[in-house]
Amino acid sequence: MSADASFSSELWLVRHGETEWSRDGRHTSTTDLPLTEHGIEVAHTLAPRLAETNFEQVLTSPRQRARHTAELVGFKDAEVDEDLVEWAYGDYEGISTAVIRETVPGWTVWSHPTPHGETPLQVTERLDRVVARARSCEGRTLVFGHGHALRALTARWLEQPVDDGRYFRLDTSTLSVLGWERETPVLLRWNS
Repeated sequence: MSADASFSSELWLVRHGETEWSRDGRHTSTTDLPLTEHGIEVAHTLAPRLAETNFEQVLTSPRQRARHTAELVGFKDAEVDEDLVEWAYGDYEGISTAVIRETVPGWTVWSHPTPHGETPLQVTERLDRVVARARSCEGRTLVFGHGHALRALTARWLEQPVDDGRYFRLDTSTLSVLGWERETPVLLRWNS
């Protein structure tokens, strides 16, 4: 991946605001839930933090929780990118990790299959397209997305397997920045 990298590029990540399911720890990929009132309030606080920063491209997941967050932050014209959707949880959609572990001890999206959901290879392929798109842009790319997908995207930016996303806790309505130290892809700011 690094051979084509533009070392002046940065990838700014915003996880969408709180939804009922994110608040309750339920896995949400294809279910298109709105933000809670609290999610709307907290997402608004990101606007002043991004207002003075110029972005060469702004992308968002097609899910309403990500698009609405982008609008609240001041980017209503963000381009929808299907590659930014959440990791597809298949049969585990809407179910918490605690409930899944009642039948699959130790289950995590990082270490176990998700029946009828996405594989790590599928997630890698689509997030690598996002990384390539950001690296081909000289300057900053801002993306609005989802918890597991953005954590996996971070792993791919750092040229690690998607399951290394497990090391990057990511809260709702947070800002993170990926960039470079010389020719090495690095984490510049996380979960702030």
